Amino acid sequence: MLLVLGMAAAVPSVPSGPPRAATAGMPPMPGMAEAAGTTQGLGRGLAAEQDGYRLSTATCGVPAGRPTAFRFTVTGPDGAPVTDFAVHQTKKLHFYAIRTDLTGFQHLHPEPANDGTWTADLAALTPGSWRLYADFIPNTGAHAAELVLSRTVTVPGEAVPVPLPAPSDSTTVDGYTVSLHAQPFSGAQQLTATISQDGRPVTDLQPYLDAYAHLSAFHEADQALAHLHPADAVNGDGGGPTLTFQALLPEPGNWRVFLQFQTAGQLHTAQLTLHID
Repeated sequence: MLLVLGMAAAVPSVPSGPPRAATAGMPPMPGMAEAAGTTQGLGRGLAAEQDGYRLSTATCGVPAGRPTAFRFTVTGPDGAPVTDFAVHQTKKLHFYAIRTDLTGFQHLHPEPANDGTWTADLAALTPGSWRLYADFIPNTGAHAAELVLSRTVTVPGEAVPVPLPAPSDSTTVDGYTVSLHAQPFSGAQQLTATISQDGRPVTDLQPYLDAYAHLSAFHEADQALAHLHPADAVNGDGGGPTLTFQALLPEPGNWRVFLQFQTAGQLHTAQLTLHID
């Protein structure tokens, strides 16, 4: 199985909060593109609408400090809520949340009501500007491709930005050490993840979303989203220690990477910063 990303976008219609300073040489922030009336961000998961499909929410704000049942719909080209979605990566929809400084990552799998309303049970969010993404494949009409739509919401209160950790090729989580290496490959990047515990290779990875890992990456300058699964075939609870991803990270600079994997029924989320030249 080889899954290379899932990204989509046009221009968000909900204004973002104050942008972070862009890295030199990076494209403008989403708000700058919106002001200029351009389509900056096409193909990067930064839009509320694409190909007639629209991510609609009842509010532009989320309360701080407590769990929230965040409701939204996906409307189709006819303006009606979409109620038929294809199952991909074992779910009908993948929902992501991340703050502008790339902290607070959440990856959820809500279920729709019969009227097409989705409810994502968000854990408590800290004050600041957050981007919320819906990743899905509509099972109606002529569109059979994966779409990733997003909107920004504001969580009230004093936002305390967290500096992005420096690039590193390894990190630890729940006693596991995860190493991630990137190298150019056919115009993209090949990412290799190696997982160990107490210096010993881990070989008991369990399937998670039809693969032995799920990788989500967010671009530092604008929160562009890339997500992918390893190319390694799944064969029971015997994954690891090395997983290979064929990644398309279309912009240079720093990406905050979240690698999720499962052992003994427990999901682990490793975080590190990856620099792409």
